[in-house]
Amino acid sequence: MSEADGLRQRRPLRPQVVTDDDGQAPEAKDGSSFSGRVFRVTFLMLAVSLTVPLLGAMMLLESPIDPQALSFKEPPLLLGVLHPNTKLRQAERLFENQLIGPESIAHIGDVMFTGTADGQVVKLEDGEIETIARFGSGPCKTRDDEPVCGRPLGIRAGPNGTLFVADAYKGLFEVNPWTREVKLLLSSETPIEGKKMSFVNDLTVTQDGRKIYFTDSSSKWQRRDYLLLVMEGTDDGRLLEYDTVTREVKVLLDQLRFPNGVQLSPAEDFVLVAETTMARIRRVYVSGLMKGGADLFVENMPGFPDNIRPSSSGGYWVGMSTIRPNPGFSMLDFLSERPWIKRMIFKLFSQETVMKFVPRYSLVLELSDSGAFRRSLHDPDGLVVTYISEVQELF
Repeated sequence: MSEADGLRQRRPLRPQVVTDDDGQAPEAKDGSSFSGRVFRVTFLMLAVSLTVPLLGAMMLLESPIDPQALSFKEPPLLLGVLHPNTKLRQAERLFENQLIGPESIAHIGDVMFTGTADGQVVKLEDGEIETIARFGSGPCKTRDDEPVCGRPLGIRAGPNGTLFVADAYKGLFEVNPWTREVKLLLSSETPIEGKKMSFVNDLTVTQDGRKIYFTDSSSKWQRRDYLLLVMEGTDDGRLLEYDTVTREVKVLLDQLRFPNGVQLSPAEDFVLVAETTMARIRRVYVSGLMKGGADLFVENMPGFPDNIRPSSSGGYWVGMSTIRPNPGFSMLDFLSERPWIKRMIFKLFSQETVMKFVPRYSLVLELSDSGAFRRSLHDPDGLVVTYISEVQELF
């Protein structure tokens, strides 16, 4: 064989794949591809099985609310007098685990009174709790029991040593805390200008006890559905005046979105009313040259206001039901302009479930007599004070 023939007979070396599975790589590759296809098909089927019922539910289920689009200004920055602090963590808890949902407070001398979620008006004295009145009956264990049980909300001390109480379901009452006598002043069943009162909320009383200014938060929604009232943005709330002598009732202001806490001015020339859904406080003039007029006392608050009570400085304390953080993210502000999301949420979730997403941030504001922010008290994580409905200063 010549050298040329030897060169022609050589074949180039081909790379070989060395495996440790005895040459079964093709089968393993095919098996891996098959498993991947099975996984993708299974995942797709699972996604479809979950998505189709969800979409069906969203299409077929009716939403309990018909929300309106609302517009808010950017919340005020939490700077200056609004700067976060931990002052509320210095609070002392009284009657802890002994009261269920106390809403409002009244004092007669050194004795304190409040209404609770189980339908009672109680006296708090010397560390003891004593029931002095109930406006309803039956079991009072859940929110569904409230219409029968009653739910005392706003409470005030009158000039004659009696208490004036607003019950969300029953109406306005006068209670003698010493004799336990209960007098119905105005029943919720009484239509006022053709509209029923479904959610009697807070009240404020003149010094002579003759006139009571109170809020009816909605003619559609009851107290047990207050979250639906907020989310829908219903504007059927009213501020009313009741004359204890003539027993006449007047509507002072209507088309309010969740009117809540009320407070008469020291001169008794105007009434402040918290419009919770709109994060503002309205002022309604009830005497003097501006009687019958109304304006904004403060708007674009850093939270959604609840009850209003006087401060020793001549201004007002406001308990905020929840905060509008800035910097931060306010869920209610975000949802206000997206009613379709609110419809979807309440198609799928209960009020109790939605409430779990409300931030545990407690905030109290003191306003000046002109509505300026004077100071603020915070508990950023709700460690000591979880939710606030009212602030009462003793002076």
